[in-house]
Amino acid sequence: MASIKYRLKSKLDKPVPVYVTISIKRGDAYYCKTGFFIHPRNWSSAKGYPKQNDEANKQMVKQLRVLEAFLMDRINEVQAAGASFSREFFDQQIDRCFNREESDDSDLFICHLDYIIQNAPSRKIKGRSKVGLSENTIKNYQTFKNILQEYEKVLKKPVRFMEIDLAFAERFKSWLFQTKKYSINNTGKCISLLKSIAKDAEKIGIKVNPKIHLIESLSESNEERNIVTLTFDDLEAIRKTKLEREALINARKWLLIGCEIGQRVGDLLQLTEKMIRDTGECRVFDVKQQKTGKVIPVPLTKEVERVLEEGFPHRISQAKFNEYIKEIGKTAELDEILEGKKFNKETKRKEPGKYPKHELITSHTCRRSFATNYYEKVPTTVLMGITGHSKESTFLSYINKPKDMDENAKMFLRYISAAQVSP
Repeated sequence: MASIKYRLKSKLDKPVPVYVTISIKRGDAYYCKTGFFIHPRNWSSAKGYPKQNDEANKQMVKQLRVLEAFLMDRINEVQAAGASFSREFFDQQIDRCFNREESDDSDLFICHLDYIIQNAPSRKIKGRSKVGLSENTIKNYQTFKNILQEYEKVLKKPVRFMEIDLAFAERFKSWLFQTKKYSINNTGKCISLLKSIAKDAEKIGIKVNPKIHLIESLSESNEERNIVTLTFDDLEAIRKTKLEREALINARKWLLIGCEIGQRVGDLLQLTEKMIRDTGECRVFDVKQQKTGKVIPVPLTKEVERVLEEGFPHRISQAKFNEYIKEIGKTAELDEILEGKKFNKETKRKEPGKYPKHELITSHTCRRSFATNYYEKVPTTVLMGITGHSKESTFLSYINKPKDMDENAKMFLRYISAAQVSP
């Protein structure tokens, strides 16, 4: 007797295809994609169906049961007629069950996004000679794919490039804001990715809606941004604070080093003693930035050397680092009430409000504190060479400073005065 079972072939941490195994008799079985996707954590291997933990999964269970009954009917019809089976036959029947139209998948947004992800190692990066997308860029594409697949479930159909116009963008933005509770910046990033992926598809001849070029992205204005940094006084308070737990003492080392070298947390927490090189005049960390691929010599300041005198900090995860530095800030009595955004564990979103400064400290505070503290003390181009920023406008936006030509003139006079340069 024929049997039908569903299963997943992958355990990756993302939605994966649901397959159907159709066994006619011993040695005569067919494996086909059902067209459904689900995250492995929502799949019950014991039952061979999605866990019924939300409405979407409950609906999928119903559809898979409909498909099972439909296929059994077709199997009985074919066997009664004495005909044979094939993989193509079952693929066609699965499409018939759900009234899926045959079409060229090249105009599906998800298909081109998959193409980008699959070809990430060989993709040329715009404006650079480098080939191969960074791990973070690939992760961003994968995250966006998950978001879009979730939206496609709301639409109950796949998104095609010709459908992406101004009206689509507005509906998508509303869903991101109202349903997903995304911030302005996160929503803006999604819209930017929507546009950039469509433009990439257009370059290889895929037809896209001409209105896509009129879609505008969005981001918080400088007035809306609440940038939290640790001043030199804050860092001194942290340095002098008595800590009992070894984990906090170790995290403090990373925090103090981070505020002196201006690197992203992913690069900061990967540092080792072996990455220190003596140039003869100073010691530097040779940091290969994960995001840009640039190798940057970062000088060890007196403060960094001071920290390392007590031993190099041991490895720590970003999650633990974020947790510990808030506790360190609290112990150091960084209690000033500031406007900012704090992560809510229940909603899994950053929520604006007024909070004690120590609650707003995150791993990203390190790099921004470095850039802010040394701005006006060190030429901007020198700071950019360390942080890895390519454009001055991007750097100034990063620290929320407008371009001030008068300040540029004053800084020039200060530098030549300090160097005692004369005509």
